[in-house]
Amino acid sequence: MGAAAGIDPGVWPRPVPTIGDPTSAVERAGDPAGWAFPAEDRDVLHAIIDARRDVRRFRPDPVPRDLVDRVLGAAHAAPSVGHSQPWRFVVVTEPSTRARAAWMADRARLAQAAAMAASDARHLLDLQLDGIREAPIGIVVACDRRADPAGVLGRATFHDADMWSCACAIQNLWLAARAHGLGVGWVTLFEPDDLARLVGLPAGVSTLGWLCLGYPDERQPEPGLQRAGWSQRVPLADVVLRERWPAESAPAPPRSRVEAPAPRDVVGARDATDVLLTTPGSLGILDVALDRIVACCGPAVRHATLVIAAGDHPVADLGVTPYQRSVTADVVDAARAGSSIGAATAGAAGLSVVVVDAGSSEGDLLHRDALDRQRVEALVARGSTDGRRLAADGLIALGEVGIGNTTVAAAVTAALTGAVADAVVGLGSGADTAMLVRKRAVVDGALRRWHARKVDIEPDEREHVIALVAALGGPEVAYLLGVVLGAAEAGGVIVLDGLLTSVAALAACRIDPAVAMHLIAGQRSREIAHAPVLDALGLQPLLDLRLRAGEGVGAALASRMLLDGLEVRRTAARVRARSDATL
Repeated sequence: MGAAAGIDPGVWPRPVPTIGDPTSAVERAGDPAGWAFPAEDRDVLHAIIDARRDVRRFRPDPVPRDLVDRVLGAAHAAPSVGHSQPWRFVVVTEPSTRARAAWMADRARLAQAAAMAASDARHLLDLQLDGIREAPIGIVVACDRRADPAGVLGRATFHDADMWSCACAIQNLWLAARAHGLGVGWVTLFEPDDLARLVGLPAGVSTLGWLCLGYPDERQPEPGLQRAGWSQRVPLADVVLRERWPAESAPAPPRSRVEAPAPRDVVGARDATDVLLTTPGSLGILDVALDRIVACCGPAVRHATLVIAAGDHPVADLGVTPYQRSVTADVVDAARAGSSIGAATAGAAGLSVVVVDAGSSEGDLLHRDALDRQRVEALVARGSTDGRRLAADGLIALGEVGIGNTTVAAAVTAALTGAVADAVVGLGSGADTAMLVRKRAVVDGALRRWHARKVDIEPDEREHVIALVAALGGPEVAYLLGVVLGAAEAGGVIVLDGLLTSVAALAACRIDPAVAMHLIAGQRSREIAHAPVLDALGLQPLLDLRLRAGEGVGAALASRMLLDGLEVRRTAARVRARSDATL
């Protein structure tokens, strides 16, 4: 009533809250831009945004824990729909997990390349995509989507806004990492369900991919894919529309392209080639294979051994091959004499030769298991011992001998990959159409027998593989499986030949995915199942000569090329180190 009685109410200090926004409407109206950071800070922010890069090459140096927490804190400060904060960050440093992830990405990369136009596929395969192996830290970004969208402000209408929130968190992390001199690579070459299983995500939690985090081993002045000629940044004017989407002259849609050594060793192998007087990657796929050898074995490798494993197969008596089983023994004898085509090729290439007769299968696959579990274990142990010993002497090239073993290889391929018999059964050596029909029927029947009983097999992956080799494999498959495991455990490199050796390697990778980094595909054979098996391994073959010969011929030829490639690196001209002033 004071004002009504003529009492002056006066002017009093405005109450300023101790929490929340302390500004008044008068202040905000008087200086609408007053919330801005200083100009120099804004310039730094835009510089960081402009300099953000998708890093593909990393140094193996460890990243301090407090720095990792700092960039994760930046991610956690991202905006989220309904302040739901749905992001989850699975930080991965365990080598075996990273090895499995890298193998998964290798396979997905080949699968994507297969769906592209030929020129795009070759370009994709040329890109450096080994960040998972090189970077010391992997971060699987996941979105916890288990909340009912109707209960999260903003998701009732845009159900995927939680995923967008996680993408904002990734961008925050990326920019913070760039400011601290770290690199980030966002890898989405995964089947989402496979990646989720890898880190144990529960149902309702979705992954947005794998972030590689570490110090970068490249300092690109422009986006990497732009530098590689993959694509060009479009002008801003082409992506900004005013008021509404125009009825005509709309922007073109984005182009569719549909058609475990330690990181220090992986990066060190690449570092060693940076001093050569040639452009990086000048030897193409051969360079990739040579880097793999140097990472696993060091640069001094000068020798290779061809291991020819032989097995006798009763399945040959079911009309799946035009040759008598006795031919296997004849080839083994010739190999021991150094005159079989595999041994002769190895000799011409300067390789040593080891011939191993793994014995005979007990069953014909269709009616009875090839081997019993105890014998498989014994053959694997024998091969593992030999693999470790031979790995100390250089590369190990694999070959095989066994009349009827393309039928064996097809059956194991189908069981490992889930393919049907028609997709994996090829002609083999000298078969005709009628024989091909019988061969498919045998494989189909063997698979039915396997699928009928595999529900009783232990869930452990190794036990599963051993049971599979016992049921559908053969003695040389079991022995070669052991060689691959033993050589990889010893840090060696294995050069694969045809379908059967590649199937043995795939079985080894199922037991331990880290084996994949120790493999090189020497060739791609004529067998129709060989290409999908190589895809499953994530490997590109060095040779594609449409060879019909087994016995390790392709692996021996490829091994010679690899040894020559290593010698080229040892003897090629070097460049002088540049001083800091010239960098």
